[in-house]
Amino acid sequence: MVMLLGKKIGMTQVYDDAGRMTAVTVIQAGPCTVMQVKKPESDGYTAIQLGFDDKKPCRVRKPEEGHAKKANTTTKRFVREWRMDGEEPKFNAGDQVDVNLFEGVTYVDVVGTSKGKGYQGVMKRHNFGGFPASHGTERKHRAGGSIGSHATNRGNSGKPKRGKRMSGRMGNERVTVKNHKLISIDPENNLLVVKGNIPGANGSYVEVRTAKTKK
Repeated sequence: MVMLLGKKIGMTQVYDDAGRMTAVTVIQAGPCTVMQVKKPESDGYTAIQLGFDDKKPCRVRKPEEGHAKKANTTTKRFVREWRMDGEEPKFNAGDQVDVNLFEGVTYVDVVGTSKGKGYQGVMKRHNFGGFPASHGTERKHRAGGSIGSHATNRGNSGKPKRGKRMSGRMGNERVTVKNHKLISIDPENNLLVVKGNIPGANGSYVEVRTAKTKK
């Protein structure tokens, strides 16, 4: 598996040879710095720690500064690990990794944080249909309805079952979109062009890795 950290730039559209339009998302992927190489002898597992986007010096803490100095680099805002179980690490601390890693890759998985929508009702959060809009419904058109029949003791308990769909906080969650086609790579500008949309607002950080389930 190949992994790279980046930032969502935004969406645009491209055309293929037949003139068909495709909506794509542009991701600035890397260059990333290898912050640490973890090995089974010292850490119990094999992994590569990547860092992306320099952090302002006024916001750096002493432990972060010392960790970055071991790799002869600066502290990073976005740091994640790339697990390499059963593989031998090909990089050393301080190496630079860029979009050339995805040369020959056709499909990718993208991990990001979805947009936060705040506290929302059941119609927006779970696509409920709502109550009838005709006569007889009194100020409950967007209500969630009864929850007593979803109790743990067949309606005789005051405790709803776990997972009952109700109103609450929507968004701001870790979301993985799978098997998105990698349209093109721009090594000069460190850009990846991925078909479709990916989670998060423009400017948010994402993880891009080769697809696990696509054959």
